[in-house]
Amino acid sequence: MPFRLLISLGLLCALLPLHHGAPGPDGSAPDPAHYRERVKAMFYHAYDSYLENAFPFDELRPLTCDGHDTWGSFSLTLIDALDTLLILGNVSEFQRVVEVLQDNVDFDIDVNASVFETNIRVVGGLLSAHLLSKKAGVEVEAGWPCSGPLLRMAEEAARKLLPAFQTPTGMPYGTVNLLHGVNPGETPVTCTAGIGTFIVEFATLSSLTGDPVFEDVARVALMRLWESRSDIGLVGNHIDVLTGKWVAQDAGIGAGVDSYFEYLVKGAILLQDKKLMAMFLEYNKAIRNYTRFDDWYLWVQMYKGTVSMPVFQSLEAYWPGLQSLIGDIDNAMRTFLNYYTVWKQFGGLPEFYNIPQGYTVEKREGYPLRPELIESAMYLYRATGDPTLLELGRDAVESIEKISKVECGFATIKDLRDHKLDNRMESFFLAETVKYLYLLFDPTNFIHNNGSTFDTVITPYGECILGAGGYIFNTEAHPIDPAALHCCQRLKEEQWEVEDLMREFYSLKRNRSKFQKKTMSSGPWEPPTRPGTLLSPENHDQARERKPAKQKVPLLSCPSQPFTSKLALLGQVFLDSS
Repeated sequence: MPFRLLISLGLLCALLPLHHGAPGPDGSAPDPAHYRERVKAMFYHAYDSYLENAFPFDELRPLTCDGHDTWGSFSLTLIDALDTLLILGNVSEFQRVVEVLQDNVDFDIDVNASVFETNIRVVGGLLSAHLLSKKAGVEVEAGWPCSGPLLRMAEEAARKLLPAFQTPTGMPYGTVNLLHGVNPGETPVTCTAGIGTFIVEFATLSSLTGDPVFEDVARVALMRLWESRSDIGLVGNHIDVLTGKWVAQDAGIGAGVDSYFEYLVKGAILLQDKKLMAMFLEYNKAIRNYTRFDDWYLWVQMYKGTVSMPVFQSLEAYWPGLQSLIGDIDNAMRTFLNYYTVWKQFGGLPEFYNIPQGYTVEKREGYPLRPELIESAMYLYRATGDPTLLELGRDAVESIEKISKVECGFATIKDLRDHKLDNRMESFFLAETVKYLYLLFDPTNFIHNNGSTFDTVITPYGECILGAGGYIFNTEAHPIDPAALHCCQRLKEEQWEVEDLMREFYSLKRNRSKFQKKTMSSGPWEPPTRPGTLLSPENHDQARERKPAKQKVPLLSCPSQPFTSKLALLGQVFLDSS
C-alpha cells in the first residue's frame, strides 16, 4: 500500500466522529441557512467598516467611525479576521489581505506590546493564515508549509517576544518592547494565562521552522506553573515571574487563568502529549473538588479552598467547550445551560454575574461581544446535535444586531442593563465571535472535515497530508492543522525507516530471481542504501542496532488514544478502548 494512502487512512480513522446526533425536523431548531447568511452579513458590516474607517490602525471605534491602536500597531483586526474570510468562503479578499499584510506590517517598532495578546492574535493569526494559504488559492512558494512569507512574519513576531521569557523562573513578563526588549522598570507580576498560553502557537512554530527554542520556552513556562500549584492542586491568578511567589491567590477557571487550562488540553491533543493531559486532569479534579457548586464554578482561595468570589465571569463560558474536548459532555451541557440562563436574562453575558444574587456586579455590567459561550455552543453542537445550542446562536445574532449594531460596525455594550454602548469593537469580534457563530450554523464547512477529504503536498521532508480536519483552535479561534506539525520535522530515522522498507520491498520484488540464482561466492545480499549514503553490510547492521529496541508510534497513525481520559476533536469524542 502506498505510503500516502497509509497516512491518509491513518488520519481518516483518527478523525471519524462517533457522535452523529442532529436536531430533528420538528421545527424547534432555528434554520441554519438563514442564520448563516445573517452572520455573514454581520461580518461584512463590521469588516467593511474597519477597512473604510480604521485601517491601518489596530481596531475600529464604531461610534466615532475612526480607528485606534490597542495592542501594538499591527493592523490587528486585519490579521485577526484573515482566516475568518476563508471560513466564510472569500478567497479573493484573503489573497488581497495577505499581500497587504506583507507590505504594511512591521514588527521592528518601538512599541510596548502584550506578550500574551501578540502571541494569540498576531502569531496565531499569521500561522493559521499561513497553513490555510494554499486552500485559499494563494500561490505558495517551494517548500510550503515549511516556508512562506506569513510563516516568516509569525516567526519574526514570536522572536520579538522571546526576551520576555528570560527570567529566573522561565515564566515570561507580561509586556515587552518590540525594539528594545523588556523595559528595566517592567512589573514582574504576570497573570497565569499570560504565562501558560503559548504551547499551541510556539510548538507549531518550532515544528514548521525547525527551531526548538519556541516550544522549549513554552514548555518551561507550563512546567513552572505546574510546580507552583498549591498543596490542594490549585493555581492563583497572578504570580511574580522573578520569585515564583503568588501575588493574587484567587483560584478559578476565569479571567487571568482561563487559557492556561485550555492550552493544556489543546496542547495535549495537538502534540499527542500525555504529560500535558495528565496535568490538566489533575487540575480538573481540584477544580471540581473546590470550585464547583451546582454546576457553577466559583473563585476560591488557592491554598484553603474557601470561597472568595461567588461570581460567574463571562470569560468562564469557554469551560463547557473545553469539557467537550475531554468527552465530559453531560457536565458540559449542565454548565452551559446555567450560563445560557444568564444570556437570556440580559441578552448577553455581563463580565461579572453574582450567582447568589442572580444579577450583575457593579462596574462589571458590560458585554464586549465576547465569543466564549458561542464557542462552547459550537463544540457541544458538534458533539450532540442538541437544537438548544442552535437557539443560543439565534439569540446571539438577534441580540448583537439589536443592541450593538451601529452605522460603523458593532459597538461594545457598556451596560447590559440599559444597553449603553462603548466606542470600541475589539478584533476578537471578527476573529472569534462571528467565526464561531458561522461554524455553528455551517455543518459542512471545511473546518468540520471528518477526514473524508484531504490534500497531499510535497515538502523537503517527503509527502505530507493536510486539510483532513481535526483543527485545533488557539484561544483567539485561529485554527491550526495538526497534520502540519509533521510536515517539516519528520524524524530522519523514521523517514529513513519507511524509505528502507519501501525500497527493500520493491527491490526484493524486482531481484527475486537474481537473488535466488546467486551463489555463495557472490557474498550476502546487500539491502539498498539511502540516497546520498554509502553503507557497507557491516555499518548498515550497526545503524540498525543503534535504533531503540522499542519502536516509536508512527506520527500519523490510528492507534487507540494514548490518554486514559476520553478525548475529542471539535466535539467528536474518542472513547478509551481500555
